[in-house]
Amino acid sequence: MEKEDFLQKEIQEFITQNLKADPVKLILKGSPFPKVAIKKIVEQIQAKNKAEKKLPTWFSADKIIYPPLFNLSQSSSEKTAKYKADLVAGNTLIDITGGFGVDDFYFAQKMKKVIHCELNSALSEIAEHNFHQLSTQKNCDFINGDGIKFLENFPEKTDWIYADPGRRSAAGKKLFKLEETQPNVIQHLDLLQQKAENILLKTSPLLDIHQGIQQLKFVKEIHVISVKNEVKELLWILNGKENQDISIKTINFNTFQTEKFTAYLTAENQQEIKYSSPLKYLYEPNSSILKAGFFKKIANDFNLYKLAKNTHLYTADKLMNFPGRVFKVIKVLPVHKKHFKKTGIKKANISCRNFPLKPVEIKKKFKIKDGGKDYLFFTENHQKEKILIWTNKEN
Repeated sequence: MEKEDFLQKEIQEFITQNLKADPVKLILKGSPFPKVAIKKIVEQIQAKNKAEKKLPTWFSADKIIYPPLFNLSQSSSEKTAKYKADLVAGNTLIDITGGFGVDDFYFAQKMKKVIHCELNSALSEIAEHNFHQLSTQKNCDFINGDGIKFLENFPEKTDWIYADPGRRSAAGKKLFKLEETQPNVIQHLDLLQQKAENILLKTSPLLDIHQGIQQLKFVKEIHVISVKNEVKELLWILNGKENQDISIKTINFNTFQTEKFTAYLTAENQQEIKYSSPLKYLYEPNSSILKAGFFKKIANDFNLYKLAKNTHLYTADKLMNFPGRVFKVIKVLPVHKKHFKKTGIKKANISCRNFPLKPVEIKKKFKIKDGGKDYLFFTENHQKEKILIWTNKEN
């Protein structure tokens, strides 16, 4: 079956008409198109459904071909791809792990030329087809081949090299260590630095930042990207120079706003911290800030008190605009059934921070159902006492 089969008007209409259909029922009915297997059509339907929120431009366009869900899941969202594109400028960018091509579509709007290298011939063909469906620009070349070998034979030094190494083993296991990914960027780091003025690398959100700094050497900036408070990507900018300090930029894309917080790595170690019992408001930094490890810098920049050394919750009497969640403190209680019973709470949102029990164990022990307007934080204070902070959400 060729991709042209999917481009037939009847098949495109069938995909659109069945976006909300049960895939199992569709498969059992069989294909209404003799040359195209129903499983292949259902794969397109499932991928397009996933694209509705992740890639709305692709979802809204005509005659888009989607790759297997595995490839789609590793591709950037439009939101994060646009962010990456704002980090680059110049004449040429070479993407050595082109994939579905979402990042390159946006890089091409910032660079004079983009080269998309992809080892998988089907994926390379799909990316090129979609690029021409979405854009009138002709500034992206598509190379079906090994990106590392392409770099070895590339005669010039380019402005940027971009890499988003594969993070799945042959058995489908998720990988996050740099030396485990394909290609192994640590093994080829010298080549990358020889061939580019700047390197932009996307890695797993699970990668330890300090380990990454040691392995990647000439790191200039790190960008910790979250979407709706879930860390999605770590972006590393390398410039081949020994940098005295590293800027870490944290970004959290929420539905109605974007939270940003930036600091230098050394600044965290230079901070003194103040502790307090819960005051009028409780502050919880977003996941990007926590991933970056700015546990003290965030407190001092916003004049907050920390609850305890290993409790990454903060407090103040003042309400302020903050990159994270803010709660109004209703009451602070000892963690005991008799005290909790007096609250009358039957339904709440449970969070555990620096606490021996997990939320599911808390719900069972205190007979609490999920949801409602109350937010309960089970945690430890700076006097090493286990406490329950009863709050309502402010933002």
